[in-house]
Amino acid sequence: MKWFRRQVRTHIDEAMADDSRALADIHGHSFERGWSAEEMRAMIAAHPVVHVLALRRSEGGKATIAGFVIVRSAAGEAEILTLAVDPQYRRSGYGRLLMEEALRHAYRERAEAVFLEVDETNRAAVPLYAALGFETVGRRARYYERQDGPAGSALVMKLRLG
Repeated sequence: MKWFRRQVRTHIDEAMADDSRALADIHGHSFERGWSAEEMRAMIAAHPVVHVLALRRSEGGKATIAGFVIVRSAAGEAEILTLAVDPQYRRSGYGRLLMEEALRHAYRERAEAVFLEVDETNRAAVPLYAALGFETVGRRARYYERQDGPAGSALVMKLRLG
C-alpha cells in the first residue's frame, strides 16, 4: 500500500468581509485584547488605504485562514497595524511569509518606510522583525494593558525601504 501525503498549498490574498469572523478568532487567540469581527470588517472596508492580507492554507480540499496581516499606507509611509497567526500554525514560517508580503505591498505603494509596534516581551515577533531589517526607534512604556499584571511596553520599529 502506498502512503500519500496530502499536499498543503498556501497563498496570500486580500481578505473579504466574509473572512472577518475567522480573522477575529485568530486575533483573539493572539492578543490580550482581540479585535471583534465588526472591527475586522471595518478594516477590510477601509480599502485602499488599509489592506488586510490573509494567508490561506488548503489541504485535502479544505481551505482555512492560517494568519493575516493588516497594513495601512499613506503619505509615503506604511504601518503594520497587526499580524496574527493561528496558534496551530505558528512556528511554521507563516509570520515571515505575511511580513514579506506586507513589505512587498508597502514597496509597491511607494512607501519609503514601514513602522510597527510590538510588545517588547514578544519573543517570536521581535527577532523576526529584526531579521527583516527593522530597527527599534522608540519605546512606549506601559502601552499594552494586561488583565493580570503590569502593563507591557511597546517597541516602535522602523524599516527603511528607499
